[in-house]
Amino acid sequence: MKRRRARAITAHTANAIIICLAVAACASEDRPTPAASTQTPWPGDEWPVSTPAAEGIDAAAIDALVSDIDAGRYGLIDHFLLIRNGRVIADHRWDHHDTYVELLAAQEDTVEHQYNYDHPAWHPFYRDTPLHSLQSVTKSVLSVAFGIAVDAGHIPPVGAEAWPYFTGYGVDPSEPGRADASLEDFLTMRSGISWAAPGQTYEDGTHPTTVMELSDAWIDYVVSRPVTVEPGTRFDYNDGVSVMLGRIVHEATGQRVDAWAEEHLFEPIGIDEYYWKTTPAGEVDSEGGLYLTSHDLARVGYLMLRQGEWDGRQVVSADWVRASTSAVVPDVNPANDRPDTGYGYQWWVPVHEDGETRIFAANGYGGQFMHVVPEHDLISVFNGWTLHERPEFSSWLALQERILPAVDPGMAQGDGLTP
Repeated sequence: MKRRRARAITAHTANAIIICLAVAACASEDRPTPAASTQTPWPGDEWPVSTPAAEGIDAAAIDALVSDIDAGRYGLIDHFLLIRNGRVIADHRWDHHDTYVELLAAQEDTVEHQYNYDHPAWHPFYRDTPLHSLQSVTKSVLSVAFGIAVDAGHIPPVGAEAWPYFTGYGVDPSEPGRADASLEDFLTMRSGISWAAPGQTYEDGTHPTTVMELSDAWIDYVVSRPVTVEPGTRFDYNDGVSVMLGRIVHEATGQRVDAWAEEHLFEPIGIDEYYWKTTPAGEVDSEGGLYLTSHDLARVGYLMLRQGEWDGRQVVSADWVRASTSAVVPDVNPANDRPDTGYGYQWWVPVHEDGETRIFAANGYGGQFMHVVPEHDLISVFNGWTLHERPEFSSWLALQERILPAVDPGMAQGDGLTP
């Protein structure tokens, strides 16, 4: 069922978009190479378009990356989008529909339902439209909507207690463990709520996320989980907590999070087509249920890159942007010897191998990645659907080893970027 979303996407609309893109591609052959501008561009119905060379990126390096994606070395990538200085400089799509149909036939569960991740009616695209499943990238979009509610005074500052929002679910917020949990603890995955065992995969039918997604009462299931660790002391990735954050937005604003986001986030930045899954109880799946086009997902990244401003309007405060994209958790796994990966308010903060380049990211199951690199005025988006095979390379490596080395740092526009 389609609920609380703007203009419907239909197969007819999708075909029209494809035709328009084809016409635009043909027309581009006769267009002169766009020149870089120092004025901040803002997307209208479409993103401004430029070339890698005009924006200070080695075109041959990007072409080589695209060739490797085409060869399948990065798994099943549906869309690769690269934006610098507010202009699209690489925009490549691949059609893997036949492959997804073949993969479904090889699975035990071939029934069509919204949490069958192998069914092509739901994944990776929503019913043959351009809307792509974002999976846990949804959490980062939720964070922006949450921040807007904080800015508006509907939700108190993040030091406030989190559990009082769930007394209607039979929870005693004064119980040990729960009494000490703050909104920031929830936002940073330090709730203390017991979730998955180390190394447990979603394919395991006992994984709490799998159990939750197949249940009729998601929030009841999450709040029934025991608090086993002191809140605020340990990072423990928890899909259920993101569902709770969505419920907090609903409780605080009186609007379900999809309606709140549509009015206060999507419409101001030009997103008018989306789909958001809902649970059997009528809540929004705020841990992984959002579908957007790659171009519209990049609008969210661009909003964060520009410190919450969109063409003169402060959609979300710069303070929220800085806090949510900072490494509040410095290292999510201090026991390993790999470069640190931090975590903010539902945003990942990976450390580049040079130890200096600031990056924040929205990551999701199956190959959903949006990386924002403020000092280079750069956004990369990868949407794909690699579930059953491990690709030779990852999209994170594509950014770190292929894209960033091709960037001329002196060509970044750098106006009003997130510090």
